Amino acid sequence: MNDPQSHPTEWMQVLLSAAGRGTRAPCQEVSFAGHDPVFPTCFRAGEAASAALGAAASAAADLWCLRGGAPQRSEINVRAAAASLLSFMYQRVSGLVFERRSLATTALYRGADDRWIHLHGGFRSREGTLALLGCADEADAIARAVATWDAQALEDALAARGCCGVCLRSADEWRRHPQGIALGKVPPIEIFKIGDAPPEALRGPRANECGARPLSRVRVLDLTRVLAGPTCARTMAEHGADVLHVRGPRLPFVEPFVIDTNPGKRSCYLDLDRSEDLERLRALAREADVFSQGYRRGAFARRGFTAEQLAEMRPGIVVVSIACYGHEGPWAGRPGWEQLAQTTSGMALEHSGIERPALVGAALNDYTTGYLGATGAMLALARRATEGGSWHVRVSLTRTAMWIMSLPRVAQDMVPKPVDPSEIAPWMIEMQTAWGPLKRLGPIARMSATPPRWDLPPAKLGSHPAAWS
Repeated sequence: MNDPQSHPTEWMQVLLSAAGRGTRAPCQEVSFAGHDPVFPTCFRAGEAASAALGAAASAAADLWCLRGGAPQRSEINVRAAAASLLSFMYQRVSGLVFERRSLATTALYRGADDRWIHLHGGFRSREGTLALLGCADEADAIARAVATWDAQALEDALAARGCCGVCLRSADEWRRHPQGIALGKVPPIEIFKIGDAPPEALRGPRANECGARPLSRVRVLDLTRVLAGPTCARTMAEHGADVLHVRGPRLPFVEPFVIDTNPGKRSCYLDLDRSEDLERLRALAREADVFSQGYRRGAFARRGFTAEQLAEMRPGIVVVSIACYGHEGPWAGRPGWEQLAQTTSGMALEHSGIERPALVGAALNDYTTGYLGATGAMLALARRATEGGSWHVRVSLTRTAMWIMSLPRVAQDMVPKPVDPSEIAPWMIEMQTAWGPLKRLGPIARMSATPPRWDLPPAKLGSHPAAWS
């Protein structure tokens, strides 16, 4: 830990520099306490999450300076940051027990060529996966069916059906893969200009006025689900953003994930297959500052909501796009999840070996990608305020996995020390929710002038009108 190249401070600075935060930005002091290993893995998951959270705190502090505030100090605890990679596991709702069911259609199986493939038959991919395999939804039956396929052929067949599944690859294999090559050409946080607009100062109170926060009166449309995308908007909410979470009324959801990622937000339903709801979304977008979406490429384009169309609709908007495999390349339109990012990038193979491949036991790419997306959005808002323009921010789970894998490994003689609940007690908060009293992990960053917090408890889906507060 004495080598600055192996410390979250250096990683944070590299992330910010690669994302375009210039040397003329305010000097924000960020310190880190603690170190990996927390999880039983060679990857420095807690320290990587800490670096991403430090970058987000720095970006929020920059916006505070644009409101007239002074630079401030931020502190990130590595072990608390590691806990945040499983934050849904640390929440307790009085009187409720959430079952965690493992799905037979979401697991690693061995193909006929002895190569492993990770299926992900969650949500709407389950029926298509089982139909392709022609078997029952039961682990032994799926294993027998997969064993009749070569892994690559099955990966291709799943993709042709719009289902999810990837072969287990080494890091070298992934770097040589056309999609890995495309991802290797971009930084973990991409930010680029997509339209002209005059400089736009941050609305709301100045730093010396009552109620001022870095993202006061910044309006964020959150059209995402599960973990990475909702975490991005949740991170902006903890710095004061007005976040409206928009969900389709028929989309499946995982209730513990909703509770985990929806603090600080209001939540509404819009059915984008209805013309009146599409027009309502357009009206919301015209008054938004940030439009964050995490659906597969084309889902919003065919409805008139590409990044460029949004920039025409609302000059000065910041669009955040969150994907699994990246935004350019042959896999840019494929759906995917945490498990598949770990499997295809080489992370799972290095973590566990080829004989009994397994995943790192945390959603490290999901949550960390959410932190990186929020960082990018806040950096883009700062550029909008000083340079003008409309901006596009792009992050992806697999690019985050590649970044984590580019960092130094945990020394082999270091024994992981799991997080004890007493260690994170200072970060635990209580909220009154529609589900009942909730105890959960709060924001991790400690900031001297603008302590992050959520002003609203998590809301049940669709419980608010589709309107700005």
